[in-house]
Amino acid sequence: MSVAQQFIQFALQQNVLRFGAFKTKAGRLSPYFFNAGLFYDGASLNQLANSYADVLLAKRAAGFEFDALFGPAYKGITLAAATAMVLSQKGANVPYAYNRKEAKDHGEGGTLVGAPLAGQRVVIVDDVISAGTSVRESMDMLRAAGATPVAVLIALDRMEKSGTADNVGEHSAVQNVEKEYGLPVFSIANLADLMVYLDGNDSTELMEYRPQVAAYRAKYGV
Repeated sequence: MSVAQQFIQFALQQNVLRFGAFKTKAGRLSPYFFNAGLFYDGASLNQLANSYADVLLAKRAAGFEFDALFGPAYKGITLAAATAMVLSQKGANVPYAYNRKEAKDHGEGGTLVGAPLAGQRVVIVDDVISAGTSVRESMDMLRAAGATPVAVLIALDRMEKSGTADNVGEHSAVQNVEKEYGLPVFSIANLADLMVYLDGNDSTELMEYRPQVAAYRAKYGV
């Protein structure tokens, strides 16, 4: 089983990935919902970080180069730290940093905390990309610190067009980030991987949602 398929299975077991009827921020009625905030214990966070690390190591083996990780506040802080720990256990010790929401006016001051990032090729680690706001803020901070952002790494790419239920955009949030900044967005899994998982699963409950997910993808997918 691939890293993506293992991750989807794990997310379902943890109830992080659920099926039903969920209203998104865009006002769309989605047949599935992904909430990475539910990876809230040591074992599940470790498994999540292992998946992030496996994606990065596979990309590195294929020629992608990076020097450090950056976790945008708040969710990204834990994700970047946990991924850095797992990478070190897999023989790839890389530094990480994160940001404060408000600049510190005493002590060392500043907004960034952790490893010095000047001159470093940095991967931004987050859970998902919705509107791309977190990525844009991270890009500005990293460039101001003298770093070079080289990729964004997320858990799940919904492969969903931007906009609302009635006003559907041409591209997804991930595609918009890639186009705007000219850097790749890696994901542990995406909607296509989820469809493959549903196709290969004989669970009556999961098979029930397969047509709904397919219809949603046909309407809003990229």
